[in-house]
Amino acid sequence: MYTKEIINMIAVPFLFVLAIVPFIKKVALHVGAMDIPDERKVHTHPMPRLGGLGIYMGFLLGYILFGAMSIRMNSILIGSIIIIITGIFDDIKPIPAKIKFLFQLIAASVVAFYGQILLKDLSAFGFYIEFGVFSYPITILFIVAIINCINLIDGLDGLAAGLSSIYFVTIGIVIVTWLHTFDLDAVLTFIMLGATLGFLCHNFHPAKIFMGDSGSMFLGYIIAVIALLGFKNVTMTTLLAPICLLAIPIMDTLFAMLRRIINKKPIDQPDKEHLHHQLLNLHLSHRNTVLVIYLVDILFAGAMLVYMLYDNIVGIIMYAILFILVLVFIMKTNIIINHNKNK
Repeated sequence: MYTKEIINMIAVPFLFVLAIVPFIKKVALHVGAMDIPDERKVHTHPMPRLGGLGIYMGFLLGYILFGAMSIRMNSILIGSIIIIITGIFDDIKPIPAKIKFLFQLIAASVVAFYGQILLKDLSAFGFYIEFGVFSYPITILFIVAIINCINLIDGLDGLAAGLSSIYFVTIGIVIVTWLHTFDLDAVLTFIMLGATLGFLCHNFHPAKIFMGDSGSMFLGYIIAVIALLGFKNVTMTTLLAPICLLAIPIMDTLFAMLRRIINKKPIDQPDKEHLHHQLLNLHLSHRNTVLVIYLVDILFAGAMLVYMLYDNIVGIIMYAILFILVLVFIMKTNIIINHNKNK
């Protein structure tokens, strides 16, 4: 029923971002928005960032053409402007993590208080919890957490954009399979799928441009918003769905925090022990490392689809097996504990 509309929502932002990113690259070079290599980074020569601006412009074009004005959408736009401006400033000249965190909180608060896009209750594994007044802080923390999950996973060419694309594709499959009304989360999902894929054409290894914090923070923000919108209808029925789809960035973030606590280092201190670094240490190529992480994330997405569309028990078993396998791999690497120190 919505096939033509869906194709247009994907194709228009895709083609626009594909065409605009080379110009944004020139802007990045002009304003000095460059990612300079250091001991913790994988790339070996300066790279223009600010690519997130291209994704955001694709999002805005998609909204203008296919979206509808509403208080919820206004709150999403206001929050996104706060996020993208913060990211642009950081791409040009890095700003302190505490300042970025503050603006993330402000953006998330706009969505929660003005847009009333809230995680009011939760239904998972047969349990039902209503959050009441705690819906506001829980929603804000959820948005900020997902923003930082995507921000932290953005360490290799095409990684954050690819994982985000898998998220949008999977939600799109659920929408096409279950949807009876074309709601805001559907529009945002397909617009963002087109915009992110358009950018990925320039960002997959060897990348011509990085998305920078403007891109990773905006992708995390819009992913969180789509998940929250889905809690209100059939797109997302339980907490399992977003956790499955974001399993890799969520686990990588949690293990990074645990690793830094164990090593008595600041939680926001960058290092070179993330999941993608561990795969590189196994002598996988840059491209193959990204493809392996894509594959694992697709398997988690598959478990979510089985859970929602086929059989709950089978989906949970698949997810549990995948989680155990990833956990075994993690325990054999330096993601949490540096085993080399014990030798």
